[in-house]
Amino acid sequence: MQKQYFISIVLDRRRIKKDGTFPVRLRVFMPETKKQKLYNTVFSFTEKDFKNIWESGKVKREYKELKAELHSLERKAEEVAKDLPTFTFEDFERLMFGSTGTKRNVAFFFDKIIEEFTKKGSISTAKGYNDAYNCISRYAKGKDLNFKDITVSFLEGFEKFCINDESKSITTVSMYTRNLRAVFNRAITEKVISNEVYPFGKNKYKIKTSAKVKKALTAEEVKILFQGSPKTPEQQQAKAFWFFSYLCNGMNVKDIIELRCKDVDDEKITFVRSKTEKTTSDVKAIEVYLNDYSRKVIDEYGNKCQSPKDYVFPVLSKGMSSEVQRQKKLNFISFINDHFDKYAKGLGFKDRITTYWARHTFSTVAINKGMSIEFVGEALGHTDIKTTMNYFKGFEKDSKKKITDLLLDFQ
Repeated sequence: MQKQYFISIVLDRRRIKKDGTFPVRLRVFMPETKKQKLYNTVFSFTEKDFKNIWESGKVKREYKELKAELHSLERKAEEVAKDLPTFTFEDFERLMFGSTGTKRNVAFFFDKIIEEFTKKGSISTAKGYNDAYNCISRYAKGKDLNFKDITVSFLEGFEKFCINDESKSITTVSMYTRNLRAVFNRAITEKVISNEVYPFGKNKYKIKTSAKVKKALTAEEVKILFQGSPKTPEQQQAKAFWFFSYLCNGMNVKDIIELRCKDVDDEKITFVRSKTEKTTSDVKAIEVYLNDYSRKVIDEYGNKCQSPKDYVFPVLSKGMSSEVQRQKKLNFISFINDHFDKYAKGLGFKDRITTYWARHTFSTVAINKGMSIEFVGEALGHTDIKTTMNYFKGFEKDSKKKITDLLLDFQ
């Protein structure tokens, strides 16, 4: 008996995107009717990257996660198609995506938002929405969800399902439900649904929040790490970039990776946080002044600039697709975190000290050294003082004692 369908992952070379990549499609072909459909995915690659990721027998380390995600998509499609007694595109779409045609339901708006973030190059955000929808779909057992189906009791059940059945953390559950709330908000804005079906808010479902652990070192602990001697070149590089982040106002490592030669001069770095560049209309540049240590890191680990558009550090290169860039960034951050952890453990630290700590440590040490919350907030690129307070671990013992002595100092 002839197989009813064939499923594959293909590079759609018919249309090249502005970044020089081609969209990756899920191809479903029916031999009997000789009809095929190409379904959108969150991925797009150059022809070279697609060959290295998908068509090459031996995959490089930095491409393995991307290949695994493509395999997962292909396997899911195969499983959905296999469960159909008689294969039809309509039934396949209903079970695979939870929607048919252009029905403006939950799946439609998830797909729309995922596509928008993908086009903007916000691959991690697009993946977050994709993960949220897939988890909701698993809970609903593939049901074609309309907005009215998602009630307070549905969300409470979904929360239990995530925690008990899928071993998700409270943080992950809150990310998924925030993304779902954003989908509802979009549907309301576009007048597809009314506020009456909105399941979030007062006396309705409240998105869970986990207590944030403020991860910051004391000035004395920073001193130990700064004066310590790494045992390997990898630890030395990890230390260099951890302290580069700390000394550059707690600059996020993704922003360090994305620095261009035009952003740096002999005195300072001027940059816009990638996080706010894509989410805020009022984009504000941050100035970071260099010292001897941060200049040395650029000299030792940076590229020799040939053009203002060149990257300062050799992590990314021209022509990389958004997906490959994302994976390169993740790999570099993991490299720093893994080797800095080994370095810190060698000095007696018990916690896993990552680049996340560098940003919080900068704010906490700066405030303890007498800098105002407002000054530190501006240095971090915050627009709300409450956000800055979330980074501040608290005053050290010496600072608390000092204020007591100053209260009777009338000089």
